[in-house]
Amino acid sequence: MKHIIAVLLENEPGALSRVVALFSARGYNIESLTVAPTEDPSLSRMTIVTKGSEETIEQITKHLNRLVDVVKVVDLTEGNYSERELMLIKVRAVGKEREEMKRLADIFRGHIIDVTEKTYTIELTGDAAKLDAFIEAIDRAAILETVRTGSSGIGRGERILRV
Repeated sequence: MKHIIAVLLENEPGALSRVVALFSARGYNIESLTVAPTEDPSLSRMTIVTKGSEETIEQITKHLNRLVDVVKVVDLTEGNYSERELMLIKVRAVGKEREEMKRLADIFRGHIIDVTEKTYTIELTGDAAKLDAFIEAIDRAAILETVRTGSSGIGRGERILRV
């Protein structure tokens, strides 16, 4: 089962590598990883997407809590949460393809952020399934380049990850 683990950690050199090393040493896979400073510049928030049984995720959480740099760990999938991912996709857009790409971007509520004579760069946000659906909806041969951030998640309502 997919789990989204939010980690609040000290914004210090080496903190990210220690978390990644923990996963690697125990043979756990990270499907996506995002990290950035929070409103407090001394702290960073890391969002890790991984798969595993409840027991595996419990072990991951316990190991993360033992790391010196880690302040707090929450498995967002244990409650209500919102999840989004950003994708930038550069597609071929020549002749009739231009209108079709614009139409698909509109259907998926994407934004064309760069236009050249032969390409569009489209920005899309949503859950991974939405972004995957967009990729499936267009001709694979039209895709020139794809960049995805991986998931970011936040608890809904009063659920807050804070010190």
